[in-house]
Amino acid sequence: MNDFDLTGKKALVTGASRGLGRDMAEALMEAGAEVVLAGRTQEVFQVADHYKKDGYQCHAATADLSQDGAAAGLFSTAAALLADAPDILVNAAGVQSRHPSEAFPLADWQNVINVNLTAVFQLCQLSGLKMIEKGHGKIINVASMLSFFGGITVPAYAASKGGVAQLTKALANEWSGKGINVNAIAPGYMDTDMNTNLINDPARNQEILRRIPAGRWGKASDMKGITIFLASNASDYICGTVIPVDGGYLGR
Repeated sequence: MNDFDLTGKKALVTGASRGLGRDMAEALMEAGAEVVLAGRTQEVFQVADHYKKDGYQCHAATADLSQDGAAAGLFSTAAALLADAPDILVNAAGVQSRHPSEAFPLADWQNVINVNLTAVFQLCQLSGLKMIEKGHGKIINVASMLSFFGGITVPAYAASKGGVAQLTKALANEWSGKGINVNAIAPGYMDTDMNTNLINDPARNQEILRRIPAGRWGKASDMKGITIFLASNASDYICGTVIPVDGGYLGR
C-alpha cells in the first residue's frame, strides 16, 4: 500500500470549497499530503479550518480564475504557503452557463472558457515548469462526460471540457518522459450543485438513471479513490488518459 502513500507530498487543488474538488482535496489529505485548498470565495477558509481541526495539513487561498493573472497569482500564493512548488496539481474548478447556442452571450462563453480551460492550462504550465526541474510531478485535470458528448444548451462548457481532454493528452506527450504524469478524470452524472436542475427534473432524472448501470447518481466521494491513485506512485505508468468515473454510463 506504500505506493498510495502521499506523506510528504504537497498539492494544490482548485475548486476545493465544495463538491468534487473538496472531496478530491480531502482524499489527498487523508493519504498524507499537505494541501492548498483554492476557492473563489472566502468560504474556502472555513473549509480549511474544518480540516485543520481534524489534524490535516492544509491551507486556504482565494482566486477568481476567470480574471487575467489570477492563475499565476494563485500558483505563487500556493508555493509560498507550501514553502515549495506543488508536487500534485488538481484542476477541479469549473463553471457552467446554459443558454440556447444561437443566443449564448459572448461574455458567458468567455467566462466559462477562462475558468474551465485557460486557467487550467496556465496552472498546468506553471506547475509543469517546476515539475520538470524536479523530475517528477502529478497533474490531474477534471474533464467531463461532455468531453465525449456535445450536450444541450452548454456549448461553452462542452468546448472547454473537450479542450481539457485534448490538453491533457498534449501535455502528457511532452512531459511524460520528464517524469510528469498528466491525466484527467471524467466524472459522470454527479449529485452536485451544478446538476441540481437535472436532478429536480423528473423526466431528465429518470432518463439519466436508466442509462447508468450502477443505478444511481455519483457522489463527490466517488472521486476520492481515483484521485489518490493518479496522485500516487501507483500510477507512474499512466499518462495522457481520460478516466471516466461514471457508474458505467459510457459503456451503456
